[in-house]
Amino acid sequence: MDRGEQDKHYDFWWNLPQDYMVSSEWGLPPQFENGLVAEDLLSNKYGHKIHFWDLRARKNIQTIDLGANHQMALEIRPAHDPTKSYGFCGVVVDTTNLQGAIFTWWRGEDGTWQAKKTITIDPRPEKAENLPPLLQGFEAVPPLVTDIDLSLDDKYLYVACWGLGELHQYDVTDPLAPKLAGKVALGGIARGTKHPNGKEFVYGPQMVEISRDGKRVYWTNSLYSTWDDQFYPGQEGGQMVMADVAEGGGITLNKDLYIDFPKGLRAHQIRLEGGDCSTDSFCYPSA
Repeated sequence: MDRGEQDKHYDFWWNLPQDYMVSSEWGLPPQFENGLVAEDLLSNKYGHKIHFWDLRARKNIQTIDLGANHQMALEIRPAHDPTKSYGFCGVVVDTTNLQGAIFTWWRGEDGTWQAKKTITIDPRPEKAENLPPLLQGFEAVPPLVTDIDLSLDDKYLYVACWGLGELHQYDVTDPLAPKLAGKVALGGIARGTKHPNGKEFVYGPQMVEISRDGKRVYWTNSLYSTWDDQFYPGQEGGQMVMADVAEGGGITLNKDLYIDFPKGLRAHQIRLEGGDCSTDSFCYPSA
């Protein structure tokens, strides 16, 4: 009923017992349907705010601007424990340095919401001739943080670096001080790291899903077809893979689980039978 500053939208999640919702921003349809608009990105015209809502009153209660340089504030991942009032938001790219970033957001003791950048991921230098036209002027591969996912016990945050071709695992036991716990390389711009079984993985790690027991992490490779074609020209295909999670942290690609979708199909969202970590939401903490 009252949207406040919000004029763009992307992801959202809610906490029903605490009666709040959090939402993020991508861009307007002309800014993504036919591919990334470089001029708009460099002018910081994509989304860079997160919005907090009173669910019952259906109104915006607070908006936090992460900074215009933090372009495309996409995935919202709150703590699964419904007694907690914090979570994470992934930012695709910082236009000042091409870094990817993760912000932690939380509700302070005075009831107002706050946000702080707690993870940065650096770009990788690369020769212009190895890059798609969109990136040649930068001579670097940005991480392009396109998805994040939080394990059900709220311990590990997984970050998909679609440009670098890496999946990172962070220990977020302290949500304001994440620590890198593991990572694997697969695909990636100008790198194309193959799967351990020797087969190709086109594009890079994209949509991520975690089993409810936290022992397996799955991901696919396609972001959005027009964007796939911009950042990975000449490539085509849909794959899904899995990594095993070690006790105490660390991830290893599973050699046996590799799904290559039929020609002409691309792979995006994953949903696991019986529940998973990006769809399950709770009204009560676990016993």
